Amino acid sequence: VKHAVWSTLEDTRKRVPLADDRMPTLHGRFKVPHFDTKGESDAFFDAAHTTFLLTSFYWDNLVAFGMGPKADETGALAFVLPMGDKKLPGIAAEDIGKCAYGVFKRGDATLGKYVGISGEHLTGAEMAAGLARALEKPVTYKAVPPAVYRSFGFPGADDLGNMFQYKAEFESAFCGARNVADSRALNHEMLNFAGWLAKNKS
Repeated sequence: VKHAVWSTLEDTRKRVPLADDRMPTLHGRFKVPHFDTKGESDAFFDAAHTTFLLTSFYWDNLVAFGMGPKADETGALAFVLPMGDKKLPGIAAEDIGKCAYGVFKRGDATLGKYVGISGEHLTGAEMAAGLARALEKPVTYKAVPPAVYRSFGFPGADDLGNMFQYKAEFESAFCGARNVADSRALNHEMLNFAGWLAKNKS
């Protein structure tokens, strides 16, 4: 293999060690399992022949994973995230492959490097406003603490609660590793949130 693109994520334990009680340790050895296992696996790749592609939150999770706005008892739509006022890098899942193709087209330039991709960095309030415009209904952003999100009880709630907490607490580094302009240079068809909503609002 001359050039592999490995879709990876940060090992959160480098910033939040297992002994750090800001967030619970999961399965005895992870803070954010689906991040940490990928980050830990980076070591198995030959950096001389690999580009490490850091992805972002999939906007498709609003549809496929049930993270979209939910109606409360009055019928009003609420969008819940444990991000406070911090920005969340997001991407349309379809753009990840297009970005990987852009990496391959650059040849050897990205070998051994981490390349972060994102279509847009948005706060929960900005996402709720975008959802309201697309759905043509009011959508309220409800910022809950990560501990509350972890308590929701759906499969993976603890993992995701820790993930959002990590992204919020390390917003500058997490967003900084996923430059939107650089991502668009890899993939000129990169969707922003409004573009993704236009295609997926139904």
